[in-house]
Amino acid sequence: MKKNAINLLIDFSVDRSLLSYVGKDLQRPECILAERDGTLWVADARGGVTQINSDGTQKFIGQKADNTFVDANVSSHDDFEAKFTQGTLPNGMAFSKDGQILIANFGTDVLEIMDRQGHTRTLYDQIDGKPIGKVNFVLRDRKNRIWLTVSTQVNPWTLAASSRVCDGYIAVVDEHGIRVVADNFYFTNEIRLDADEKWMYIVETTGPHITRMRVSESDKGVTLTHREVFGPSHLGGYPDGIAFDSFGNLWCTLIMVDQLIALTPQGDKLLLLDDGDKEASRILLERIANRQVTSEDMSRARGTIAPWMASVTFGGPDLRTVYIGSLLGSTIPCFQSPVAGLPMVHWA
Repeated sequence: MKKNAINLLIDFSVDRSLLSYVGKDLQRPECILAERDGTLWVADARGGVTQINSDGTQKFIGQKADNTFVDANVSSHDDFEAKFTQGTLPNGMAFSKDGQILIANFGTDVLEIMDRQGHTRTLYDQIDGKPIGKVNFVLRDRKNRIWLTVSTQVNPWTLAASSRVCDGYIAVVDEHGIRVVADNFYFTNEIRLDADEKWMYIVETTGPHITRMRVSESDKGVTLTHREVFGPSHLGGYPDGIAFDSFGNLWCTLIMVDQLIALTPQGDKLLLLDDGDKEASRILLERIANRQVTSEDMSRARGTIAPWMASVTFGGPDLRTVYIGSLLGSTIPCFQSPVAGLPMVHWA
């Protein structure tokens, strides 16, 4: 961000009439990776990813399609909860240095790596001899370190969300192996590094807020220090996915209330899109405040554009195309941003 530059996001809002859609019949398209050539790699609840080419053609890639999610009965709230808490649930993703796909599997509680033909193997399912927990997101930095978030040790995760458990953590994989570098988070979700990789921004979904910590280097390995809340201490909904643009705005989805917001470099909140059901969102926020959230409250709260809005990804040749991932959607809405996204490490 240049000094005295104008933040073009200040007066911006998403024009619904200009939305377009990518992909069809997608299964829990929670996370989206974009490449320079226009290819999108989308998390797929059948146990892999859907590759969507720039010409719109798509195919599922995985060792074997698991149709548990696809065929799940959702006639009751218990069935609905089971669908989103059991089985293989590829969640956060990142490209490894050699172009394979790192997958945080939120259903099987492992960090996986998959080549582009669908061959998958487990990288980590334990830390210090203990089960790793609900692996949510994975990120690679410029030093080829792998960061991963674990939302909670509670299973199903809906119990952690409703009771506001504070047992989430962040781990790193570097030359010293895998280890926990920060803990005691309210349902750790997506993480991002700023342009200089000096600060890590951390979604605490049931905070509900964004925390940031300084990335500190030492002979014993990288650490996270100087923890502080960035922006409002209550964002008005459950934050889920985040991404930086080139100006330094931090875009963020609020799942279930289904809003897209951004936090300016100063931490001010901007509302870019509100697609939530007002009454269901009101009840959800009221129950959050009283720590009485149920899976029924969660299932009722949703929008229509990207129901259970979960992630935001910049792509396109100029990084101005914004893709919105979701948990309940079957396609990906996209639109043009006035500000280009911050290039991810694989974009270099």
